[in-house]
Amino acid sequence: MNERYQNNKALPFLGKCKLNYLLKPLKKEYPFLKNSDSSSLQVVNEFLTQSWKNFFQDKSGQIGKPRFHSRKYLKKSYTGKSIIKTAGKRYLKIPKLGYIKTSKIGVLQDVKIKRYTVLLEPTGKYYLSLQAEIPEPEKYSLTDKQVGIDVGAADLAILSNGLKYPSFDSSYFEKKAKVWQRKYARRRHLAKLLVLQDRNKKVLCPRSLESFTNWQKAQKSKAKNTKLKQQISAEITCIN
Repeated sequence: MNERYQNNKALPFLGKCKLNYLLKPLKKEYPFLKNSDSSSLQVVNEFLTQSWKNFFQDKSGQIGKPRFHSRKYLKKSYTGKSIIKTAGKRYLKIPKLGYIKTSKIGVLQDVKIKRYTVLLEPTGKYYLSLQAEIPEPEKYSLTDKQVGIDVGAADLAILSNGLKYPSFDSSYFEKKAKVWQRKYARRRHLAKLLVLQDRNKKVLCPRSLESFTNWQKAQKSKAKNTKLKQQISAEITCIN
């Protein structure tokens, strides 16, 4: 888009539909694009068009021009809008990926799935996020009952009907997250030094950063403990 504008500034802006027409010749030029879901490429064009519209329609000057994302902080995910089918009790059929096992799909029986996002987190686990259109939920009648909540130190919460929620401490996970953060930073720094040494010595088969699995294991452990700490903190905040 930037090169097209620089070559001829009088050319009109390409919309979402016109960008989708360019996908077919691009797949011939770059065959690896055929490995991905076609709808995911259309979603990318949609995001690109929307970002340019936000840039041109912004009068405050706070929204900048769209730019390429950094490979250093790459988010490993993609979004598609193809048809997803349910199979059995715990399986979903996703284009290009086939059948995948999920935890629960009972709530998706009478639901129209509009979009899906597949995400690979630093912990090494894959997550599937669905954007669905559901019917209007059933309205429940009021019971005219009240419950009092007392938040304390010994117990996290005590209800007036006698229920107690015990308190839990997240300091253990906070300490582990800090320890693995230091290990991750140290191991990644040492791996970078070894990569630079191979480049300076002009080794025939220089090692890359992905060749060292030690810092990658530390990254997964750091992400796992950080996520547990955030989940516990979020639960405490919701109850308070």
